[in-house]
Amino acid sequence: MTFSPDNQKRTVMDDTKVPTFLVKTMFGLVAVCLALVTAHTLFGNGPISTPPVVPTAQERVIFIDGTMGGAATVRAEDGRLIVDLPPEQGGFIAGVWRVLQRERAKSGAAPDGPVTLVRGTNGRLSIHDHSTNWSADLMGFGADNARAFARLLD
Repeated sequence: MTFSPDNQKRTVMDDTKVPTFLVKTMFGLVAVCLALVTAHTLFGNGPISTPPVVPTAQERVIFIDGTMGGAATVRAEDGRLIVDLPPEQGGFIAGVWRVLQRERAKSGAAPDGPVTLVRGTNGRLSIHDHSTNWSADLMGFGADNARAFARLLD
């Protein structure tokens, strides 16, 4: 074959073509993932890696208010001030307040409702917002952050 500009032209598609076996492998992986999710759903496997459900040892209804800067104020159900934290100390509690605000905005609930802080008989702490059915196991955020809420129960 002799060299000529006509037989040396390359199309744009030559550089961007994906090998067929990779495309088939990709669709195979998608099919396997869909089959696994379908099997898990159909055969009724329950949730895994969830905190254990234990009896309540102590609980308190509180109102959390915060700022985007990290300051947080926590009041008791009767309106009495429990703690007023500056930004250096209230970061995690203000972070939970921001999550509550987002969840309440999504569900259309009042932004200033109460939450229930619960300590189980096993010592685990959790927080529940009954207006949105949102809850969080606070032990998953580390000992220091859980301790910030544990002080509110004492």
